[in-house]
Amino acid sequence: MARTRVRFASLLALSAALTALAAGCGNGGGDSDTASKDGTAGRHGGSPVVVVTTTWEGAFAKAAGAQDVKVIVPQSVHHAPDYDPKPSDLAAVGKADFVLYAPFEPYAAKIKEAAGSKAELVEVDLDNDADKVKAEVARLGRLFGTEESAARWTATFDAAYAKLSKEVQDARPGGTSPAVVSQVFTTWSAKLAGAAPVGTYGPEAVTPAQLAELSGKKPSLVLDNAHMSTGTVLPDSGARQIEIVNYPGADLDLLTVYRNAAAELEKAMGGS
Repeated sequence: MARTRVRFASLLALSAALTALAAGCGNGGGDSDTASKDGTAGRHGGSPVVVVTTTWEGAFAKAAGAQDVKVIVPQSVHHAPDYDPKPSDLAAVGKADFVLYAPFEPYAAKIKEAAGSKAELVEVDLDNDADKVKAEVARLGRLFGTEESAARWTATFDAAYAKLSKEVQDARPGGTSPAVVSQVFTTWSAKLAGAAPVGTYGPEAVTPAQLAELSGKKPSLVLDNAHMSTGTVLPDSGARQIEIVNYPGADLDLLTVYRNAAAELEKAMGGS
């Protein structure tokens, strides 16, 4: 999209200066690697320095065991691909061991190129489906050398997810699975509720034909994407719409995303 074509020409002019800045961050002009408690050796000493485009990637990195995580896109930016990177962002990338991004964030590779960074660029599958999350956390743990931390987080996640899922399913009226229509990036929350979506939509706005088709399935819930909402998805259908938040907060706690979703689902199914 046009808005994501950020102004990299001027940023490229800063490349030499930023590269020099990154080089100056070494210890005596050489790499002095120090292993972390998980066996990680960062280029700048200690645990790896991880720069992420958003809090979503940041939460994956933290879950995998990264301790030094820098987030580029502020939480106030509702749609991450619209963000225009600043010179300070490039300076942060210049100091990184790893840069994490999602494929729908087209500026990420350009950020690394403009900064002249030696960081490893890592594409992350941003999907809060529980199985996909665990697979990505394990993969990142192997990359960072923090497998033990990633495994501990996964054990905590499994226990918390099972508890939340049970609570949500216990709140279902009559114990039956509700008919759910979900935005394509919120199907994970339907799974949390033990419901298989009867239909999905997005990321584009719902067309008249889709509206008729989805309304005809008589859903009781619409699980909309809070970050890409286009308003009421199925007006006059009688379905209750709730907004599902995919991005964690500044604390990079991914479990909070599931807790919040569970609370919204319980409230909606309870009629409150």
